[in-house]
Amino acid sequence: MIPYDTFLFFFIIAVLLLPTIILGLNGKRARSYNMVITLVMLIIMFANNLVGIVSLILFTIWQLLLIKGYVFYRQQQNSTFLFCLCVIASILPLVCVKIFPILGLHDLFGFLGISYLTFKAVQMVMEIRDGLIKHDISTIDFLYFLLFFPTISSGPIDRWRRFKKDDAVTPSKEEYRTFLYEGINKIFQGFLYKFIIAYLIHHDLLVYLPTNPFVYIKPFIADLLYMYAYSMYLFFDFAGYSAFAIGVSYIMGIKTPENFNLPFLSRNIKDFWNRWHLSLSYWFRDYVYMRFVFWMTKKKWIKNRYTVSNLGYLLLFLIMGLWHGIALQYIVYGLYHACLMIGFDYFDRWNRKHKFWPKNKLTHVLSVFITFNIICFGFYIFSGQLFK
Repeated sequence: MIPYDTFLFFFIIAVLLLPTIILGLNGKRARSYNMVITLVMLIIMFANNLVGIVSLILFTIWQLLLIKGYVFYRQQQNSTFLFCLCVIASILPLVCVKIFPILGLHDLFGFLGISYLTFKAVQMVMEIRDGLIKHDISTIDFLYFLLFFPTISSGPIDRWRRFKKDDAVTPSKEEYRTFLYEGINKIFQGFLYKFIIAYLIHHDLLVYLPTNPFVYIKPFIADLLYMYAYSMYLFFDFAGYSAFAIGVSYIMGIKTPENFNLPFLSRNIKDFWNRWHLSLSYWFRDYVYMRFVFWMTKKKWIKNRYTVSNLGYLLLFLIMGLWHGIALQYIVYGLYHACLMIGFDYFDRWNRKHKFWPKNKLTHVLSVFITFNIICFGFYIFSGQLFK
C-alpha cells in the first residue's frame, strides 16, 4: 500500500492512532504503542512486496551494525579513512538501487523510501564522527528513528538529535492538544493540496499538455503552459504529502520539521533553496556542501574561497541531480541549479559594490517574478519534456 495515496490508508491510520490520541489527551506516554503502530504500518505498506520487505530488513540490519560499530570505534579512535569507509558503506545500498536499473537488475534490491532512510543513517555516521553522538545508541531507539512510518517513503528528513529530544518528552495534556490541533490542520492542508489542487492541475491541465488531441495549441505556448502547470503540480503534490507526514507525526508527539515555506515567493535562487524541500536542502548543505568547503579550506589546495564555494555548488547539485536518477534530465537539472547559484553569488557580490539592483518594493516584486520563472524552467528540465 502506497502511503497517503488512498482514503483506506487514512482510515487505517485513524483507527490505529485512536489509543495514541486518548493517551496523549490524558497526559500519558504513548511511545511504546507508537512503536507498535510503526511496525504494523510497515507490514501493511510492504504486505504485497516480498522483495521490498526483505530488502528493508537487510538494509536496516546493515545500517544498525554499521552505526553501532562506528560509535564503539569512535569512542577510542578517529581515523578519517575509516570514517570515509563507513560513509561509503552506508550509502552503498542506495547507490546499488540507482545503478541496478541500468544493469537490468531493478527488482533484485530496493524498497520504497530507501533514499530517505539512507540520509538519516549517513547523517548519524557524520555526527558520530563530529562527536555530536558520543554514546552507544539503543537498538530500539535507532529502529524507531530510522523506520518512523509517517516519513518513511518521502520525508521530511529528520535529524537524530532533534527526533530523540521529542521522543524523550511526554507532552502535557495542554501541549498534546496543541500537537493534535496542528496535526489535524496539517492533514486537512494535505487533502487540499494533494487531493484537490494537485489532482485538478493534473486531471484538467497536464493530461492535455503539451500535446492536446482536442484543441490545437502552438508548441511554444503548449510547452509554456506545461512548464507552469507541472511546477504547480509538483509543489502541491509533494507539499501535500509532506503535510500528511508532518500531521501524523505531530499526533504521535514528534514535531517533524517543515518541508516547504512559500517557495514560489523566493527573491532569488538562494532564498528558494531555503524554502523548497527544506529537509533535503539543509541535508545537502550541511553534509555535502559545508563539508566539502571545510575540507578544501583545511587542505588549502585552492586558496580562492569563491572558487571553493563554486566547486561546492557544482558538487552539491550534481549529486542532488544524480540522486533523483541517473538520467540526462536530472543531471542537467542539477547543473542548471549549480549555475544559477554560482551566477547569483557572483551578481550579489558585484551588486554590493555597484548598487545596480537596490532593495525596494519594486525590485522585490521583480526579483520574485524572475526567480519564479527560472525555477519553473528548472522544473521543466526536471520533467524531461525538454528532451523529448
